[in-house]
This record gives sequence, structure tokens and C-alpha cells, in this order.
Amino acid sequence: MIFILTGAGISRESGLATFRDKDGLWNKVRIEDVATPEAFYKNPEKIYEFYNFRRKELIKTVPNPAHLALANLERNYQYGVFLVTQNVDDLHEKAGSKKVLHMHGKLLSALCAKCGDSRDWTTDLSSEDACPNCGRKGTLRPNVVWFGETPYHLDEIDIAIRGCSIFVSIGTSGVVYPAAGLVQIAKSHGAATFELNLEPSANLDYFDQGFYGPASQIVPAWVEKILKNEVF
Repeated sequence: MIFILTGAGISRESGLATFRDKDGLWNKVRIEDVATPEAFYKNPEKIYEFYNFRRKELIKTVPNPAHLALANLERNYQYGVFLVTQNVDDLHEKAGSKKVLHMHGKLLSALCAKCGDSRDWTTDLSSEDACPNCGRKGTLRPNVVWFGETPYHLDEIDIAIRGCSIFVSIGTSGVVYPAAGLVQIAKSHGAATFELNLEPSANLDYFDQGFYGPASQIVPAWVEKILKNEVF
């Protein structure tokens, strides 16, 4: 089984901003202002404005050849694919991937901070919206994992990472944990490890091979080799 981990770099060529590049989101806004539970309770309107804009941009965004290649791999690789993304976008699903685990949540989803209900949400969020489950107003927030919160699906991810034969990291910085530590676990259990990235990541030393360049070029090429059972 191939375990695939994707990060912001795979969606960059679709026009979505990354976070840690020199022109990334964290150089334009402060993490403390838009990506913590404390920020939501302190200034919810700022949170709504930031994520409403991002949601509108995402709805207009289409997947690129890298997303399409991974969907093709899922359809045609006989030993199975387990796809985990750190991204909150839905570009893997738009490309045709059927099972995607979003460890950092989904932008097109709302979460009630009081009752924990979550559901798809494609329009703007505001403090006037009532939770469809408990009826409270002002409790709905973007269903994304903020700093200080626990990522989703960790149990499923842990089981899969220990059983994979190939681990590939695509478009990740290698500095955000626990995602950045997955390659170490995979390698310790005998998996072949590959990095596909614009440039080497912070955890480069844990990868057997790296392929560097635009995701829309290197990911389809890598997938083609895998499907042809070519030896790297």
C-alpha cells in the first residue's frame, strides 16, 4: 500500500496560497489573529472575514495535474492508496480521489464550538448563523484545526503508516507536527520513502529519494513510474 501525505505545495499551482513560503499567508496575517481558538473567541468577525474570503476563493479553484495524477493512482494501483492531506481545500476530491483524510479539517465545513456538530458549509459564516444541531448562534466556526488543537484521524493514520510499503510526501514543509513525523514512522517500519517537493524539506534526511520541481510536473511523472512498476 502507498501512503500519500500532501501539503500546501500541491495546491499552489491551482492558485491557492501556501503558508510558510516567503509570500505565504503567515507573512500577511498573524497566526495568533486567525488560526487559534483564542482568536475566535476574542474577535470572531475577523475570523469569519478571513475564512469567508478563503472559502469563496476555494470554490472557484480547480485541481491541477498533480491532484489528477493522484486520483489516477488511486483508481489503478492494485495494492491500494491511503491519501492523507494537511490541506483544508477539496481539490483532491474535485480531481476524483474517493477517500481523502483531512487531518487539519475542511474549509468547506462548519463546526459548532459548543455541541461539536460538523457539516458541509459552502456559504459565508457569521455570528448570526445558528447551529443546525443545537440552535445556538455565534458558535459556528470554520471546521479547520487551529494551532493548539489536535489533528483529525490520528488513529487511522497511525495504523496505515505502520503497514505501508511506500511513503510519499508531496508539497510539505516538514516542520508541522505530527504530519512531519510520519516519514520517520514509515521508514522505521521498512517503507521506501519519497519526497516530491518544490525544494528539499526540513526532514529531508528521512527520505530515500527526492524529486524536486513544480508539483504539476513531478507528481504525474512519479505516478507514471509507479503504475508501470518501474524501479527508482
